[in-house]
Amino acid sequence: MTSPAFRFIDLFAGIGGFHAALSSLGGKCVYAVEVDRHAAEVYRRNWGIDPLGDITKDANEDVMNVPAHEVLAAGFPCQPFSKSGAQRGMDETRGTLYWNILRIIQERRPKVVLLENVRNLAGPRHMHEWQVIIETLRDEGYRVSEIPAVFSPHLLPPERGGRPQVRERVFITATYDPDGLTDGLDVEPPIVTGQPIDGWEPSTWHLEELLDDAHSVPGCNLTESERHWIDAWDEWVQAWFEKTDGRRPPGMPIWADAWTDVWGPRSAARRAFGPEPHYRDLMEADPLLPQWKAGHLAKNYALFIEHEDWIKPWTKKWGIYTDKFPASRRKLEWQAQDTPRLWDTVMQLRPSGIRAKRPTYLPALVAITQTSIIGPRERRLSPRETARMQGLPEWFDFAGQPAAATYKQMGNGVNVGAVWHVLREHVLRDEDLLKRSASGRRILDAVLSAPLSPDEVLAAKH
Repeated sequence: MTSPAFRFIDLFAGIGGFHAALSSLGGKCVYAVEVDRHAAEVYRRNWGIDPLGDITKDANEDVMNVPAHEVLAAGFPCQPFSKSGAQRGMDETRGTLYWNILRIIQERRPKVVLLENVRNLAGPRHMHEWQVIIETLRDEGYRVSEIPAVFSPHLLPPERGGRPQVRERVFITATYDPDGLTDGLDVEPPIVTGQPIDGWEPSTWHLEELLDDAHSVPGCNLTESERHWIDAWDEWVQAWFEKTDGRRPPGMPIWADAWTDVWGPRSAARRAFGPEPHYRDLMEADPLLPQWKAGHLAKNYALFIEHEDWIKPWTKKWGIYTDKFPASRRKLEWQAQDTPRLWDTVMQLRPSGIRAKRPTYLPALVAITQTSIIGPRERRLSPRETARMQGLPEWFDFAGQPAAATYKQMGNGVNVGAVWHVLREHVLRDEDLLKRSASGRRILDAVLSAPLSPDEVLAAKH
């Protein structure tokens, strides 16, 4: 039996995005852990390992049930660390799940560490947490860049495993350097810079290549109310293009609730502010009104006054101010540029309104009820299509679980192509360091001898 190129562990494993990439590179998973039983069952069905468990029980001060390995992968949750007093290194991470990762690193010393988290971990609100992670890894003898490596699968061309999904994630990659061989060497800039790869132009993505032809998929079809809301705003968009000689709808939120102040019970607003109201006028009239809201109201007042002749009948025809339209559906966020119809866009029914984008690439899959509506298919993205967006192969088996469970798992998952690319860039950066050990050379050879995309490898697995 051929020895694996390297051994890896899969922490906070979900349904196995890291596993898909690392096993396809010739790695063998020697430990996986996932606390969610539904995700763990999907992982077991597809990868032959039951990860159901709790990392806090397997890796703590008294117990170390995690075996030796060369690559540690973790899409970890990030709870806030303490900000009181001076930074206390590893002690400061106690009570967080990162502390359990650090215990494994301290005990097992994997050659390569590959961590993934939401983009905000590297933002200003989490600067302290970010610094603690970087400094604790360095304290344990790892070479790691302080500058965040942020990447999204839509920046990769399809031949490199890219997908039409804007899914910015921050990656922290580190190589064990116990002898300090790279002390003083520059590890900046980071391994990836959030820019398109190989001259790829993300605006050329088109969803059609990853969608099924079906217009009806159980669990993904629209309700009567949803179709009513979309039909209404679709008529509004088409009327706008017609009445304005093809000018695209404004980029501001188009807010039907603002128009009731113009011609409804509070029509004195028009007499007070005239045909071109200014947000300062509204703030003087209502000192408690936030500036952002006053700005939206003023622009929507002006829009309505200019187009009242057709907007007013439209609101009555579709029952905009009746119980047919909840407040969150009386707002349209048009980000679809010159797309001629709302039904030609990709939509999200958000608490803030209906957001419409061009049908090139999707917003990030999320683990809540905002699954994108594919206008040309007149339905939501299907579970199988979400798996494709995350780079999982067609044979990946969800065992007939409810669509809601799959959407949650995909929203929490890591994109396979992004992992593949980030790991490749990491070993290229640290090639000289990896060459100095047998385990490092095996990792290096496995990654650099692999194709640029995981797709063909994964497709051939089953």
